[in-house]
Amino acid sequence: MSEETVDRRGFLKTAGAAGLALGAAGQAFARGAKASTGRVVGANDRIQVGVVGVGGRGSYVSGVFARYGEKTNACQIVGVCDVYEKRKKVAADRHKCPGYLDYRELIGRSDVDAIIVATPDHWHAKIALAAMDAGKDVYLEKPMCHTNEEIKQLVQTVKETGRVVQIGSQTTSGDQWWKARKAIQDGMIGQMIMSQGSYHRNSIEGEWNYPIDAGAGPDGKGDDYIDWKTWLGPAPKHEWDADRFFRFRKYWDYSGGIATDLFYHVVAPMQICWGQPQFPTRVGGFGGIWVFKDSREVPDTFQLVADYAAGHSLILSSSMANSHHIPGLIRGHAGTIIMVDHGMFESPVDHITVIPEKFRDPKTHETGGLTPEYTQKFGLDPITIPIEEQNVMVTHVSNFLDCMRSRQKPHLDVETGARAQAVINLAVESYREGKVLYWDEKNWKASQKPVKSA
Repeated sequence: MSEETVDRRGFLKTAGAAGLALGAAGQAFARGAKASTGRVVGANDRIQVGVVGVGGRGSYVSGVFARYGEKTNACQIVGVCDVYEKRKKVAADRHKCPGYLDYRELIGRSDVDAIIVATPDHWHAKIALAAMDAGKDVYLEKPMCHTNEEIKQLVQTVKETGRVVQIGSQTTSGDQWWKARKAIQDGMIGQMIMSQGSYHRNSIEGEWNYPIDAGAGPDGKGDDYIDWKTWLGPAPKHEWDADRFFRFRKYWDYSGGIATDLFYHVVAPMQICWGQPQFPTRVGGFGGIWVFKDSREVPDTFQLVADYAAGHSLILSSSMANSHHIPGLIRGHAGTIIMVDHGMFESPVDHITVIPEKFRDPKTHETGGLTPEYTQKFGLDPITIPIEEQNVMVTHVSNFLDCMRSRQKPHLDVETGARAQAVINLAVESYREGKVLYWDEKNWKASQKPVKSA
């Protein structure tokens, strides 16, 4: 029996002890039984999709799946789940399907092929693991999980079960990242030195202060009922707090704030551009609550700085109190590639630009590229690479459904997603602990001292 298998079973048992009963398939796996393999989806079969979490994001994503299915007959929503009776009922009526308060009932259905997970962050990994153990493929909203241990468990489970998991950062299906990747591999910027990006917003109400439904809660009647105990799940016990339920991204127990909500849309595309997804070596998180001094615990302004063993750095900037972005780009010794000149990573672009570096020969005083070969191949003028216009959300959904049939890796597979999650988690831990942290890749956890590579 492998160490990984022991770790996995221990994790599932721990989850069960915390009130996260995984249903028949997950319990069977924890006991050592073989997990369900799920239905084999044929090329012309309509994929049956269940949705866990139908708040704002879950409603949007399920709507995209439903509309795509109506146009192509590729899929349909056959069940929805939410701990809030009102949301469950609205979604069930919308999709004309059964609704559930308990996600295990939905995952346990033999006719469900895939699960969309769009709950608060602290439930993402738990439900995805249960779904995979029950033989379902998973469209897992970003961030892919909440803790470092969960990163390892998700990667491990995809390997064990052979399930297809698409992390729901839809911007990674944009053409610009893949063309930037090719440009870098072709040598257009030479050795990578530093990547930069940002995600800025500004709101009078303060970000994440979503409306609170009066009367909703664990004592609510009818549509106002919320299963608060289940919603808390793996998080610490806490008395009912409407702000925590409706505005969960303001609290560490359920979210990493800016880092997990927004930086994922920047780090994941960068990993694609780099060509080889990488774990960080050293990470720092900085910032504070400079403007929105309400009940929130997470900062409204946040910066991430990370180093990578391959010899380059990552610098990210964000504030919820200022909307001005910085360009998204990657600097190399021979040139710079600008993927997002307006800086808004989730907004469309119609081009990317490569700007060669210019060097003056001390002997001839002539200006050229890094080498004569570089100058001959790429020249010295900025190079514009056109980007195909597309709806990246539809592309991301289509890619997931296609991969369910082909069993190929989707655009944002779990391995790439894991490396994005690791640097984000370390930045959050660094900020909270007030110290620079290092990634221990062998044990998939943070370390306070540099870790030697194996």
